[in-house]
Amino acid sequence: MTAVLHICMTCRAGQPVPEGEVCPGARLFTAIRSADIPDGVAVRPVECLSACDHGCGIALSKPGSWSYVYGRMTEADVPEILRGAALYAATPDGLVPWRDRPVIFRKQSLARLPPLES
Repeated sequence: MTAVLHICMTCRAGQPVPEGEVCPGARLFTAIRSADIPDGVAVRPVECLSACDHGCGIALSKPGSWSYVYGRMTEADVPEILRGAALYAATPDGLVPWRDRPVIFRKQSLARLPPLES
């Protein structure tokens, strides 16, 4: 089952972005797409994750599993984002043991959403 790593393309990381400059969320998306994406993870751009006051937002989801929204992500976090996404993808229910999660996922979690019932 493929996990989806959603990247907020419109995220301004809580800062104004001058006309003509690329916003931080789009730069994060580009950095992630340029990296080696783990097996079982698909990367998708999204318009907004409504985490505007919390820096660059990302989310992880997959059918029948818990979903997560994380904030304050930067291009420097790409290796840990992808490591966390791989761990998430390998779970049957989206629950990565707390100690195994990257520190950025432990400290920068904004929301955890229960699986949708079918």
